[in-house]
Amino acid sequence: MSMSAEHIKADLDALAAQFDYFKEAINLAGYPKPRIRDRGYTTLLRTIVGQQVSVAAASSIWNKMEAFLGEGCPADVLLSKDFDELRSCGLSRQKQGYARSLAELVVSGELKFDSFPADDEDAIKLLTKVKGIGRWSAEIYFLFAEGRSDIWPAGDLAIQESVGKMLRLGARPSEKEIRVIAEDWRPYRGAAAIMAWHIYDVEFDAI
Repeated sequence: MSMSAEHIKADLDALAAQFDYFKEAINLAGYPKPRIRDRGYTTLLRTIVGQQVSVAAASSIWNKMEAFLGEGCPADVLLSKDFDELRSCGLSRQKQGYARSLAELVVSGELKFDSFPADDEDAIKLLTKVKGIGRWSAEIYFLFAEGRSDIWPAGDLAIQESVGKMLRLGARPSEKEIRVIAEDWRPYRGAAAIMAWHIYDVEFDAI
């Protein structure tokens, strides 16, 4: 399942029917395009590789890893390599620890990508057992790779900025504040988040 363009449009139309500010946002910016990622281990490993480096650097490291470990960097193969071998691909000590944490959970069967709990909070709790995968990364995974339609990454600064702008709050609201605000947007918070990223650079007239 994924948050397709049709799914996003239907959810945003439902929000626009209840809240004028969503209707205004759609009129100003149109509907956002879907953001879809593959489900599974490889997507999460790429998330770890890409942390705190540029897109170009992350791509270079990933290409070296695949050349060394094989397509998708299989978990069992990664675990069979030592520190120096993985460092030669560009993986720092810290990221090697994160990558091994993920690979060990996959190989042990504790982390199964086809059977996460149906409850979003339970699923996030399970995924954050992986070292280096915090709440935000888990939320992004479940929104884009699993298409869970009520995920709300309230800790994302761009989302906070956009919500503040769309609702004319005068300042960027805190994570706690936008969690409260978005309670009224259930069960469409995933589409609301995608719209918030979409309107980040859009100017709203002051009231």
